[in-house]
Amino acid sequence: MHDETVKHKYTNRLINEKSPYLLQHAHNPVDWFPWGEEAFSKAARESKPVFLSIGYS
Repeated sequence: MHDETVKHKYTNRLINEKSPYLLQHAHNPVDWFPWGEEAFSKAARESKPVFLSIGYS
């Protein structure tokens, strides 16, 4: 659950997503990107692999 009133030390770009799975990682100290062109462009520019999480059930 996402609570706007709680102060967090870290907030990454997943905070703008709607998925409960992604939102639960929005305050991790990791520069996560949601699936999309921004992530793939940065990976290509920096010659880095893409780490993909498909969630869990």
